[in-house]
Amino acid sequence: MGLCLKLRTSHVLSAIVILGLLSLRVAECQNKHHHLHNRVNGEYPAINCRKHSAVLTDFGAVGDGKTSNTNAFNAAIQNLSTYASDGGAQRIVPPGKWLTGSFNLTSHFTLFLHKDAVILGTQDESEWPPIPLLPSYGTGRDAPAGWLTSLIFCTNLTDIVITGNNGTIDGQGSTWWKKFRAREYNVTQPYMIEIMYSNQIQISDLTLINSPSWFVIPIYSSNVLVKGLTILAPVDSPNTNGVNPDSCSNTRIEDCFIVSGDDCVAVKSGWDRYGIKVGIPTQHLIIKRLTCISPHNVRAEDITAIDTESGVRIKTAVGRGAYVKDIYVRRMTLKTMKYVSWMAGNYNQHPDPFFDQKAIPEIRGINFRDVVAENVTYPGSLAGIQDDPFTGICISNAAITLTEKPEELLWNCNDISGVTSNVTPKPCALLPEKQDVQIYTSSIGRGGKIMSSHYIYSAYDLYPWRNGEASGL
Repeated sequence: MGLCLKLRTSHVLSAIVILGLLSLRVAECQNKHHHLHNRVNGEYPAINCRKHSAVLTDFGAVGDGKTSNTNAFNAAIQNLSTYASDGGAQRIVPPGKWLTGSFNLTSHFTLFLHKDAVILGTQDESEWPPIPLLPSYGTGRDAPAGWLTSLIFCTNLTDIVITGNNGTIDGQGSTWWKKFRAREYNVTQPYMIEIMYSNQIQISDLTLINSPSWFVIPIYSSNVLVKGLTILAPVDSPNTNGVNPDSCSNTRIEDCFIVSGDDCVAVKSGWDRYGIKVGIPTQHLIIKRLTCISPHNVRAEDITAIDTESGVRIKTAVGRGAYVKDIYVRRMTLKTMKYVSWMAGNYNQHPDPFFDQKAIPEIRGINFRDVVAENVTYPGSLAGIQDDPFTGICISNAAITLTEKPEELLWNCNDISGVTSNVTPKPCALLPEKQDVQIYTSSIGRGGKIMSSHYIYSAYDLYPWRNGEASGL
């Protein structure tokens, strides 16, 4: 279990983890006339700015936890979508347990959950219809029968707020996980909340539990705020990533508590040649004040990680191409870690055998500062690519204490270069000590980026029958 910040490369994922860069804020009213705004800085109306409102029960919904309300959820959207150009609308989910399959939202719309409201994802697969494959991933990530629509699915929308008084969305994932482990599925497990090709999105102040797969996935979208979420799944649940910004710009993730069976936050932008062809980077990303418990990874500023595999992880390989560069991570408190930092240039997961052997990734300008880590097995495993080293690695002010039985080789380094300052235990020879070292900031503060493209799931987790042995992603 623990904190996970996973960065993976191989196309155009450009994600900057510089704190304080964006001005995205919690949704707020712009004026008393309820006019809607599309501001560059990410401001958009709050729920009390919606001119029209309706309660879910107005559309025949029954909150007994047994009756399917899929038709009621979709009927409400159809009705309230007519007010998009007239001040927008909000739908209130009142106290009760509201069973439903997949449903969509509409533009200039707020979905608001009362504190005693619980949206339950149905376990009836017929209420999760299939949708087309994502263009930036090819077919390698999907099970033979394809991919199912998320519980809450939005595409080509503007100004969407999903919020509440800490109301709950429960994906009821245990049945999905059980069938997955027994290899009884021929479809890819659905996500909980997915936002595609959309702008001005806020997901806030909710408790999300037991998603069948990933929880929150903004993809091909911009101006996204994820704030104040409690995300909970058993640490042995498969593929239950917390928040996965994919091919997005201007995204902020802050003040969240995540317990996950996989990554807490994983930054993405497609996979191999498919991601390169689509060419939509993840850029201008901020992650702040995140507490994470996970068996894998997470990244950014003011991070607390407990019982996790790695604090910050970068994954890439020949064939993934593009770059991860100018990354700035500071003020991490890590407890019971396998790795503080883990960089892997041999993550040879690909959507198909036809990846470009000449697509060589660039990993440069990776900065860690002000790290306190306790009960650590390995301070660092930093492995670049032969003839393509990872460069500009800078670690400063890192106090790392080891487990009672530490490994003999604490720092595993090859094909890297950089410097360190005030780091204990003493790093490998490829990261020499320099006093008063300056963090590499050549482009940080001017829009530094991570550019990458990578596989979304562990190939083993998704398709164990295809891979023979676990390889992880």
